Parts: sequence; C-alpha cells; structure tokens
Amino acid sequence: MSMPRLFDTHTHFDVEDFDFDREQLAYQAKQKGVDALVLIGFQHQRFHTLIETHHWLNGLDQAPRSYLAPGLHPFYIEQHQPHHLDDLKKNLEVQQCIAVGEIGLDTFLKQHKQSEVFAKQQDFFAQQVDLAQQFKLPVLLHIRKSHAEALRLLKAKQFVHGGIAHAFSGGIEEAKAFIQLGFKLGVTGQITNPNAKKLHQIVQYVGIEHLVIETDCPDMTPLCCQASTEHRTRNTPQNLIYVLEGLAHSLNTRVEDIAQRVWENSVSALNLKNELKLS
Repeated sequence: MSMPRLFDTHTHFDVEDFDFDREQLAYQAKQKGVDALVLIGFQHQRFHTLIETHHWLNGLDQAPRSYLAPGLHPFYIEQHQPHHLDDLKKNLEVQQCIAVGEIGLDTFLKQHKQSEVFAKQQDFFAQQVDLAQQFKLPVLLHIRKSHAEALRLLKAKQFVHGGIAHAFSGGIEEAKAFIQLGFKLGVTGQITNPNAKKLHQIVQYVGIEHLVIETDCPDMTPLCCQASTEHRTRNTPQNLIYVLEGLAHSLNTRVEDIAQRVWENSVSALNLKNELKLS
C-alpha cells in the first residue's frame, strides 16, 4: 500500500512543546504522509509566534505545507480583550488565512457557566463569526458542553461558510445539525480508544463523507502512542496516520479505502480546492 496523503486539520505545532525539535518533527511528519497541516490560533499573545511558525514551516523543503487560522479560544475568555479582535481582523487582512479558529463556546469548567463569563464567550464568538462572514472564511469550532448554544448562534448569523467542528463531542442530533450547516466533524486520536463509545457511534452514524482527521497536537495523543497512562505524552503531527487507522477500524474498512475521501473532505471544508488538487 502506498503512503496515504494526510491533512492534519488542527494543530498547535507553534507552541513551546515543539521548540527544541520542531524541524525534525516536521520532516518526520512529511515522511509519514502528512502533506498539509493547519496552525490554529487560540490566544492573542501567541499570534506573532503562530504567524512566524507558519512562514518558517513553509520555508522548509520536505515538510508539510502550513495553513493559517488565527482566532481567540473560548477557554481563555478571561484573557481576551476587545482590542484583540481588532488585531485578529488586521491579521485576517494582512496574512493569507484559510479560516478563523479556534473559536466557539466552552462551559466545561464551572467558572465558564457563570452568566457574565458565558455572555462574554458568546460575544467573542459572535464577533469572530462576523469576521469570518466578512472575509468569507470557514470557522474551526471548539465546543464543549454548549453545542445547542453554538448552533443557535450560527443559525442566527445565517453562517454559510462552514468549516470543521473540531474534536467533535456532541451527540447524533448535534452532528446532523452541524453537517446540515455545512460543517465536517473533526476526529482526533480519541478514535483509537475502544472505550470512546460515543465517538465511535457518531462516526459510524454519519459516515466517512462528513469526517476529517486531526492530531490537535500536542494534546489528544492516540492510545498507541501514549508511553504511560499516568503522564501526558506529547502528540505530534506524524501520529496522524494512527488517527486514520483508528477511523478505518471504527468504520470496519481499510485505510486505503477512506484515505482519499478524508483528504478531499479536508480540502473541501477549508475551501482549498483551487490551491490543492483533490487527487
């Protein structure tokens, strides 16, 4: 079997975890079939490093092609300030960005359920959706424990540019709703865990035509790559092949039978058809 062509649709390959061996890891990822990856924004203070890493990666030979998606993550809502949205807009104007992300709503922590804090999350989410509308870009969504609210906002905004529901954790009805809005569902290394029964149920229900794969590195390490159950093992882009293998296993099919479709889904979700050949 030839090496499948892989698109890592969600990475944080710019963070400090990779500062000492990023170049080596980029080459290794390319050797494992990762032809493209998306660098995802999450904090204003990291925008400069995000963009710098993006251009640096694209200056390397035999490394994955980098694509840029700056955004303000809901988990860090207490740190976000109104002028951060102004800077985000400037980056969308100046840089060649393919999406706005990662953005959304997150009420996983008790503090984020407080009405004032959640209202701020909703405000920042809404304004970033408006920016995506303005620049005709898809969005990369981070949603935990707030799928209904996120769907409500996207529908109210009549958002039409789609994107990816990253590390999807909702139920079947939420999955159907996001797909109806033009979104693909992001599958992480969690798919390699046989105990992730809800995720397996979702991917089997929606089918390969609505799925993309991602590492979310340095987090969400596939089960087979975890050196210990007690300590966090750093995830890297080269582990994306194991996500694809886990997805194939969950769908009871062969890797070679789904690899091309997953690539095409990624290109489609990120509106890169004019830049990347589908075959």
